Amino acid sequence: MATLAKGGRTNTLGFLIRLIGGIPFLFIGYRLYGVEDMGRFAAAFVVIEIFALICALGEKRGLAQRLTEGADEAGEAKVNLVFDGMLASLVVSALVASMLLMFPAIMFPNGMSGPADIWMVAAIPAFALTEILLAAQAYKYDIATTVRARAVVEPWTKSIAVIAFFYIPGMRESGLALAFLAAIYAAMLTALWSFVRTYGLPKAWRPRPRYLGNMALRALPLVGADVIERGTRLLDVFLLGQFTSERAVGIYFFAKEVASLPQKLKTSFEPILSPVVTKNLKIGNYSAIAAQVRQVGFWIIAVQVAIALALAIPGEAVMGLGGPAIVGGTGALALLLAAEVVASMAVVSESVLVYMARKRNLAISIGIIALQGALTVGLILATEALMLSEGFKAAGAAMALFLALGVSSLIKALLLKRLLKAPVGNWRWGLVWATGPAVVVGFLATLLPEWAELVFGIPAILLTYGYVIWHRGFGPEDRVLFRRNIGGDAA
Repeated sequence: MATLAKGGRTNTLGFLIRLIGGIPFLFIGYRLYGVEDMGRFAAAFVVIEIFALICALGEKRGLAQRLTEGADEAGEAKVNLVFDGMLASLVVSALVASMLLMFPAIMFPNGMSGPADIWMVAAIPAFALTEILLAAQAYKYDIATTVRARAVVEPWTKSIAVIAFFYIPGMRESGLALAFLAAIYAAMLTALWSFVRTYGLPKAWRPRPRYLGNMALRALPLVGADVIERGTRLLDVFLLGQFTSERAVGIYFFAKEVASLPQKLKTSFEPILSPVVTKNLKIGNYSAIAAQVRQVGFWIIAVQVAIALALAIPGEAVMGLGGPAIVGGTGALALLLAAEVVASMAVVSESVLVYMARKRNLAISIGIIALQGALTVGLILATEALMLSEGFKAAGAAMALFLALGVSSLIKALLLKRLLKAPVGNWRWGLVWATGPAVVVGFLATLLPEWAELVFGIPAILLTYGYVIWHRGFGPEDRVLFRRNIGGDAA
């Protein structure tokens, strides 16, 4: 539990840094390039990320298990196992990138903003390799590298590059795509530097086609789980791109990026949770796993509720950062923030289910994403039939995500409870005690001018919620997340 708290605290700090670095890209992108260009970029971005997760071959979580099973091997063997995963990933990435180059309409259903946009496919191998490298570092409990790569280097490179390319002649049209590409490769090099320092270079390593093939087959359930878990956050953007205009996608993408902030916080615990879970599974300590799921689940939902309240109550002012054209997406923003809160239980449960019940977890995930797809298309078509605005189309996609993630949390938590024979729920009444006063303070903040809502209202909501949850919701075991001297000599 101390390891989880330390790793989660480190990555939570990274989340805050990533928040500060990511907002400029949204603000600059929408102000300089416009809603339509951002919509076309968003449609391509979601396709790139989904295919990159496929090319990572489930190593984000599967690598921890492979390294644990080889725990008695020498250090050289561990680095060789990581290189096996990297080679397999590069082969699959080359095949996927070639397919997208032949059929670019998959990425750009509404056309490209500039001729260099097509090179976004080059981000696939870099993205996949970064996932593997960071998973290898997480196995050594090195979460600081994830913070540097994902929270500092990537968002700040993207925010700075998007301005630079806008003012470089001949590159302005593809500035968004080129900035994204530069950020992905900068993050990969950051992760690679730390990996080489930790593991060194492989010795006596050679490609083993049969082993790589078996590894890829074994990873299919993990690949499916990773892709579907992330796909539920990207399917709505993809379907909006296929069924509506780039303007609707642009409005929704801004709301989605803001709402993804609590989702990124959830991933703060994923890198450190996987090695802890796999080691407890190896010795059959199910009660410890259940305790870790309950604890981490509460940490995540407690902070996610705070972020959701702080962003949803002054929602119009938050959306206004991207310009008046996207304020109509405020309803979608509120629904997306609520969706991330209800999804917290599904995410933590899946961190264990991918090891204990891979096929059942995959089957549930497939059913959930099918449900989400049907709801999304149905609600989009309903808004079009009623001739509602682009903002309502975005809200329909957000409602579909909210319903699908709620069902996913319920089913996966019940399955995990049955497997562990112990409760795993993350709900506590302290969340209600903290939410009430925060809502009152937030409502009062909406009476202020928009700039004051953001500058004073958001901190006031967070401070009110934080004070109450600390005193009415957190016990001594919860406060360890915020304590620097975890464990001490007694541990």
